[in-house]
Amino acid sequence: MPPKETKERFSTLFALAQGPGEAMIELLDMAGRSRLVLSSFLMLFVELALIRWLGSNVIYLSYFSNFVLLGSFLGIGLGFLKGKSRTDYFPWAIVVLAFLVALVLLFPVTIARPRGDVFYFGAISSGIPMWAILPVVFLATATVMGTIAQGVARIFAQFEPLEAYRLDILGSLTGIVALSLLSYLGAPPLVWGAIASIVFLILYAPSVKALQVVAAVALLLMLGRESFQPGYTWSPYYKVKVFTLKPGTTVYDLNGAPYRVKNQFVAIDVNGINHQTIVSTAERRDIEPIYFVPYQSVRNNPLRDVLIVGAGNGKDVAIALASGAKHVDAVEIDPRIYQIGRSMNPDHPYQQPQVSIHIDDGRAFLERTRKKYDLILFALPDSLALISGQSSLRLETYLFTTESIRAAREHLTAGGAFGMYNYYREDWPVDRLANMLALTFGHPPCATSAGPQAHLALLMIGAASGNVACASLWSPQGRFVPAPVTDDRPFLYLRSSAIPQIYLITIGAILLASLLMVRLAAGSLRDMSGYLDLFFMGAAFLLLETKNVVQFALLFGTTWFVNALVFFGILLSVYAAIEVTRRARLPSPRWLYVALFASLAVAWAVKPELLLTLDIPLRLGAAIALAFAPIFLANLIFAERFRNVGSSTAAFAANLLGAMIGGVLEYASLFVGYRALLIVVAALYGLAFALRREPSDAPVSQASAQPT
Repeated sequence: MPPKETKERFSTLFALAQGPGEAMIELLDMAGRSRLVLSSFLMLFVELALIRWLGSNVIYLSYFSNFVLLGSFLGIGLGFLKGKSRTDYFPWAIVVLAFLVALVLLFPVTIARPRGDVFYFGAISSGIPMWAILPVVFLATATVMGTIAQGVARIFAQFEPLEAYRLDILGSLTGIVALSLLSYLGAPPLVWGAIASIVFLILYAPSVKALQVVAAVALLLMLGRESFQPGYTWSPYYKVKVFTLKPGTTVYDLNGAPYRVKNQFVAIDVNGINHQTIVSTAERRDIEPIYFVPYQSVRNNPLRDVLIVGAGNGKDVAIALASGAKHVDAVEIDPRIYQIGRSMNPDHPYQQPQVSIHIDDGRAFLERTRKKYDLILFALPDSLALISGQSSLRLETYLFTTESIRAAREHLTAGGAFGMYNYYREDWPVDRLANMLALTFGHPPCATSAGPQAHLALLMIGAASGNVACASLWSPQGRFVPAPVTDDRPFLYLRSSAIPQIYLITIGAILLASLLMVRLAAGSLRDMSGYLDLFFMGAAFLLLETKNVVQFALLFGTTWFVNALVFFGILLSVYAAIEVTRRARLPSPRWLYVALFASLAVAWAVKPELLLTLDIPLRLGAAIALAFAPIFLANLIFAERFRNVGSSTAAFAANLLGAMIGGVLEYASLFVGYRALLIVVAALYGLAFALRREPSDAPVSQASAQPT
């Protein structure tokens, strides 16, 4: 064969081989991208599911708000630090997750109520006290998230840093959407566990062993048993249990006296705590007569329009109708509690034509409505549930502030009255609320109490001093009265403006445990020493994220939907910053920092009460601009810096561990308030700027990023 012809044939064969080779490389690259998106989805989905599920089963977590979040950040940071390890820890993720679920279900928490400067429910169940179970939950959460994160990190390291970060955010976005949708649908834990198990098995399919299959089956059996317990359902906020007592059953009235139920009695527990009861209005008058006092106290009040915030199962609505209310606006935040009341309340208040139902946050409804009311009642709106794992806000937090009471006063008719009742368990919260009413209305409220040790307290006050007939006026009688709470520091159940000792001890234990775990798992931290600026960026960003969650809760309500939209918006802003960094030439980092500090200054200068005066469209636009401009700018800085790091996993780990410190700093809001967090954020970004290193390393390559 002539040399020329031979050469041509070899060239043809080489070209044919080259095409499929490039196609194979592209196919492998697409598979890697899909795996990174899917594993990032799994990581955030499990984190959010743990925050929700653990908060429903370990009642302590309702008072240590971001405990699971801190454990998650610690675990994810450790997982990324071990991303290049030869040992693959990802196969153990499903095993550790099953262990954590078993631990919580085998040792359920029961309720005790200690006294002190901050309210929290302590408990001992099966001999495990709070100080023992919380560290175990924290460490188990960190281990679950660490094993998942190491699997993410091993794929993460195969891409250029900025591309890996982009794919990670895409997976996180889908994780938030998925769990939010499941919350809306009221899906039980079995569905969450099934999704997590399926995704895990898909990711680890080539190497699944019997242990992983057994762990997945055990996880689904445990969650299935919990999900299908008789009477249990899930709302967007709670694990709800409904059970009935037959006629003739003995219960106890508010004074502790035994009472034999005449008709069917329905009890509703949420997250393991007795929350509400359903009984006919006629029978409730015998058991709990204090709920009728507001209608007996008002003078010459036509009760044309009544607003009940915390309408629950309709008990208070039925009492209002029986007391002569012509129209009732019933506001209830939890759709499942409303549905139970609609189907099981024997008086059928929600089916009455003079009742309008609003599934909404009470404070948000007050800010939106233009109606005037003859009577406004805050009816036991004590949720015992947090809006997220990332702040100290409970669902009803912004109802019990000076600004909220002022808003209620502005919605009263000239002859109208306002009332609130709840189980407070101690005198000082009642004194605080009564003082806030006195300062807002200009005269002292009426105070009525009932039950052993006067646990149930009713405060009533008129728009004018003669609108309410008083059996007894509130008077502190020389007692110390805690300062009023505001929208900036909305902590009704925190007696003084100091961080309680129980929180300080918890924070110290978290930091000590985290330091030991990082040191033991990662050994030398020299790999992260060049990324101190990313560490402080992580701390600042977590605080900035928390501030935005809190601000949107105030402006638009503490509903699950608002909360989900905020987190989705934050991640969308991060993704937009990544895309801009990939496609555009950015200004010098120095100028980006100047723009960031300017946006933080504007966000600090514009007080939330100013935004509350705006109509909803303008308020939404202003809130989005103020909240997401700093997030977008901060992530332009981060993305530009992250693009050129020498080790994407070490840099990302530094950022995540910094975010954990930011979560600890969030407790400072108990002392300084939420608005001052922006000053802390600015200081942290200032440290990041001072410690910034100009990129000297080329971006990590696929070859150099393989586990060693």
